[in-house]
Amino acid sequence: MTTQIKLDDACLAPVEDGGDGTNGLAEDLACLRLSIVNCLFYGRPGSDGWVLIDTGLASSAATIRDRASRRFGGARPAAIILTHGHFDHVGSAAALAEEWDVPIYAHMLERPYLDGTAAYPPADPRVGGGLMTLLSPLYPTGPVDLGARLRPLPQDGSVPAMPEWRWLHTPGHAPGHVSLWRERDGLLAAGDAVIATGQESAYEVMVQQPEMHGPPRYFTPDWAAAHRSVQLLAALGPQLLVTGHGPALAGQGMGRALFRLARDFEDIAVPRGGRYVRDPATAENGSAYRQP
Repeated sequence: MTTQIKLDDACLAPVEDGGDGTNGLAEDLACLRLSIVNCLFYGRPGSDGWVLIDTGLASSAATIRDRASRRFGGARPAAIILTHGHFDHVGSAAALAEEWDVPIYAHMLERPYLDGTAAYPPADPRVGGGLMTLLSPLYPTGPVDLGARLRPLPQDGSVPAMPEWRWLHTPGHAPGHVSLWRERDGLLAAGDAVIATGQESAYEVMVQQPEMHGPPRYFTPDWAAAHRSVQLLAALGPQLLVTGHGPALAGQGMGRALFRLARDFEDIAVPRGGRYVRDPATAENGSAYRQP
């Protein structure tokens, strides 16, 4: 059994060092690697009305603030967009939104985890893979309360302050997980619907070897939905893929790997053991909304 699709360096997306501490992926999109997770800056350097996509850990605020200041010259963003509400994506959202006085957008199915109503289902340390999995019961699951700044993403699929982009509902890893897609240049920001390096092993998190993986196993409570989400993303035929964990990927090798992951998802991504493989926690059956 394999748990990933190994990639060579030819699959790494070309990046440009703009001198602001980020990796430029397009003229208006840059990736900032934080300790264990990525966030994205949408907007050309020096522009007003830029957008922050995901916010890392609670300890990430100072780094994000510094890189944003260097990239955008002190201009505040128009919005914060969350792909989902797990602790490593929402950690700095409240502090940064308060400082910048901006709204935070997420899918309506993420709202219970972001308005103080509910916690995510418990992590599953039995899925294997290494130290990060074994430690997963210690990771916060909420509830988080973002207060009045929390807004639902528009129902028409548009993304606030990001013209040409669409949000796609890609649940499984979280009930309201979304990915962001720009058809014009085939640019896909997939959050954790797929990831580009192993997240279960502390060594792989540190080394960031390019690989194609399903979502982090210890925090994925609905594997059937996760499979459908990967199939949706593979069918888009993205030209450049940036995920919540690992390096940005591009080219035909990336496309083939994403297609293979979608085709062979049960063999590659789904753990053989674990509490959610046969008993998923879903928004539909209510088990994802258990109080802590």
